[in-house]
Amino acid sequence: MDKQIKYILCDIEGTTTSISFVVDELFPYFREHIQVLPKMAQVSEVKESFAQVIKLVKEEEGKSITTTEEVIAYLDEWSRADRKVTPLKTLQGFVWKKAYEDGDIKGHVYDDVPTCFNKWRTNGLKIGIFSSGSIHAQKLLFQFSCYGDLSKHLSNYFDTKTGAKRDSETYQAIAEILDLEPNQILFLSDIKEELSAADLVGYQTIQLVRPGTKGEWKNTVANFNEI
Repeated sequence: MDKQIKYILCDIEGTTTSISFVVDELFPYFREHIQVLPKMAQVSEVKESFAQVIKLVKEEEGKSITTTEEVIAYLDEWSRADRKVTPLKTLQGFVWKKAYEDGDIKGHVYDDVPTCFNKWRTNGLKIGIFSSGSIHAQKLLFQFSCYGDLSKHLSNYFDTKTGAKRDSETYQAIAEILDLEPNQILFLSDIKEELSAADLVGYQTIQLVRPGTKGEWKNTVANFNEI
């Protein structure tokens, strides 16, 4: 690995974790248990997220929704469409929390991930996560992973509150937050457009070509062991 690299920034879906875990386990669980959200309506983040849903519907459709049932219906619809919108991602994290804590769900990570996280950290590198899922949901996945608590390896978490994953400005902002030059950061993702956005501001980049992913980038590996 390039000696100037000081930090490894990882995507989740298709990079550390199988896409099927998110699509086939997490999303359906959220929809099956979505009715717990009205019971949490007084929690400030839940309340704020409900308000953001109402605002977003007004902006996108010019429609005024007023009831909890209408908010829940939109969240269900957005979940099925895998919309990358902050209130949905925040509320998914709240629903998944209990599932992780009760042991109903364990966060999937590929078997090369824990060993490489440990090796990189032992070698003095810092590791962070950047995913469209909320920071809350990211922390749960790694804390309650199928390989135990991997959160000890992670220094930072970033989500769409920092910016969109396909916008180069977001990667510039992350470098500034980390107080690093972009070329000191290695970004790992399965998505060409994300890698391109990071590459534009000077990050080093590698595409993970896990099962079901097509190699479309100048630097590709099949797993973390090849980095």
